[in-house]
Amino acid sequence: MKYAKVYAEDVQIGTEMPALVKPPVQQIQLTRYAGASGDFNPIHQDAAFAKAAGMGDVFAHGMLSMGFVAQSVTDWLGVGTVRKIGVRFAALVRLGDVITCRGRVVAKRPPKEGDGPHLVDLELWAENQKGEKVVTGKATAALASRG
Repeated sequence: MKYAKVYAEDVQIGTEMPALVKPPVQQIQLTRYAGASGDFNPIHQDAAFAKAAGMGDVFAHGMLSMGFVAQSVTDWLGVGTVRKIGVRFAALVRLGDVITCRGRVVAKRPPKEGDGPHLVDLELWAENQKGEKVVTGKATAALASRG
């Protein structure tokens, strides 16, 4: 993947980031994420266990959904720009869900001492194919100036 290079002058309050649409969530993705993260909770792998726990079926790890949102910011603004990110998990991500990550600029701050990066605050969210928000959050990114 080639990352974009976005400068402070390229964004204003209200600028929307390009949507990142992830393919349908598959069981193999949950298995791979469990291996990568070390989170082997059977609620993400074992349908019978998830049903017995009252969850209906397995569902994605919350941090996988957060990873989708973080990827959307990095894909847009570039590697190394994200300074802070935080999310709230609003709904479960189920097998087959198509997750779309979105965001917009809500604040822009110039460098503190006239030199250094501009800070850009983002409102972030991810929604499933039904338009239901599954993740909401905020991020701060540091963008260089063209000058």
